[in-house]
Amino acid sequence: MAIITVVGAGMMGSAITIPAADNGNTIRIVGTPLDREIIEHARATGEHLTLKRKMPDGITYYQFEEMKEAMEGADLLIGGVSSFGLDWFIENVIPEIPEELPVLSITKGMVNAPHGGLISYPEVYKAATEKTISFNAVGGPCTSYELADKDPTEVTFCGENMEQLRWIRSLFETDYYHVSLSTDVRGVECAVAMKNAYALGVALAIGMSYKREGREFEHYNSQAAIFGQAVKEMIRLLDYCEGDPSNITLGAGDLYVTVYGGRTRKIGILLGQGMPFEKAMETLKGVTLESIVIASRTAKAIKERIAEGTAKKEEFPLLLHIDELINGGKTVNVPFKKFETEFVK
Repeated sequence: MAIITVVGAGMMGSAITIPAADNGNTIRIVGTPLDREIIEHARATGEHLTLKRKMPDGITYYQFEEMKEAMEGADLLIGGVSSFGLDWFIENVIPEIPEELPVLSITKGMVNAPHGGLISYPEVYKAATEKTISFNAVGGPCTSYELADKDPTEVTFCGENMEQLRWIRSLFETDYYHVSLSTDVRGVECAVAMKNAYALGVALAIGMSYKREGREFEHYNSQAAIFGQAVKEMIRLLDYCEGDPSNITLGAGDLYVTVYGGRTRKIGILLGQGMPFEKAMETLKGVTLESIVIASRTAKAIKERIAEGTAKKEEFPLLLHIDELINGGKTVNVPFKKFETEFVK
């Protein structure tokens, strides 16, 4: 059994402790300064305030000022912040992590690099410290509330050391939480990061259907058309990120589950109904929208590649339209015609 310390008491950071607790591991959850109410509520009731689920018995909860205490004797640290907490994690948590304590990050996202490059968060963490900390990450189709409900789930843990990944898997794998392993860190992380941007794209079709029907009624041909184009563009992005193309199974699976619920679906529906981006953001004020960050960063990388002649705009009509909605002041006009192809074998 191991001692697992989580920094970040959000929904996924907390949900991933459930299979670990079922395996008899000792769990310590540390809230960020934004999680104070979550920690206080969990201490008082044993329930997670936003996940709205009863947490396993025996978990110990810490406020951020108690983080060093929570790290004492730990065998694994889980980085449970959202992508908006990336810089905060680098500045406030990594300096306190002992070199021998491996990290498993649940944070999905990519960061822009020169010449239209995109790099993964584990790479960013590694570059931010002189310590030889082992940074690993989780990718794959998994929503926090369904993991908490123990719905059968398949994810991938990625990192540089396969032996260590096997040990980490042993802490979490259950009859409902299944874990594949990969040393293709950038490929895994690229695949699962992109799903946020493209799930927004698929959700445009839902909003378009609502508007056309005058009620909350979904059509699926249009969603499928955008989904297919999204997968096509994600394969190209994987190539640009130098990730193995097999990772598209993670990206497509994650895209599927994200379309069916959550914050990205909400913003996509509003935009699909013709609402301008600024008004949609005002409507969803206070909601964390990682899809906007990922879409903007990815579009920036592709536009840089287009300018340098290493990519063609015809390869990314959906991504560039999403960028127009978010950053160009445009309203929805999905370029279905540009999805068409001709293939001769």
